[in-house]
Amino acid sequence: MAKTTAETKTKSTTNGYAPRLKQLYRKEILPALQKQVGYKNIWQVPRLEKIILNMGLGNAKEDANMLKSALDDLAVISGQKGVITYARKPISNFKIRAGDPVGAKVTLRGERMYDFLDRLVSLAVPRIRDFRGMPNRSFDGRGNYSFGINEQIIFPEIDYDKIDQIRGMDITVVTTANTDEEAYELLLALGFPFRPRPQSQPSAEGDTG
Repeated sequence: MAKTTAETKTKSTTNGYAPRLKQLYRKEILPALQKQVGYKNIWQVPRLEKIILNMGLGNAKEDANMLKSALDDLAVISGQKGVITYARKPISNFKIRAGDPVGAKVTLRGERMYDFLDRLVSLAVPRIRDFRGMPNRSFDGRGNYSFGINEQIIFPEIDYDKIDQIRGMDITVVTTANTDEEAYELLLALGFPFRPRPQSQPSAEGDTG
């Protein structure tokens, strides 16, 4: 199923397909941000660079099926085959040695990145239980935004009856923005349902919470 989805998206791209959010960015968001900040060159305007989905599995070396299931989930969710991540350093408390498999991740760029983001903000995130908006303090000081999801079942592509267990993931949105404030405005324009800012918080720049 994941392979078919990825192949379909690749074929559509070659036929001139352009994701909805990519078209929105080019036609409306880019010129609006350029005017808002006063950039002289359109290439200075912040844009999306890549989106990284990462599932940490801890004791993956003890259960090969767990690793395969995680990779399958990522492929279904993203439309792209993921890769196994390995421990760089030993972690004695968890009996993990350097080189042991500890998770799975996928890095999205181009059309797949925009397609995933569209489904994330319009379909998946609203299905989070007791959702009250995405945190607006999760920027890293360099214009990138990270947040965690507790259950992969918020994605409509996941068949609840076929999963082996509930697992979460971390998602990082990498942008070309120079500041967190610019990144915030970009993601807000792309449809990120951020929590309302307190009146005393004028900007997201420097936030790392």
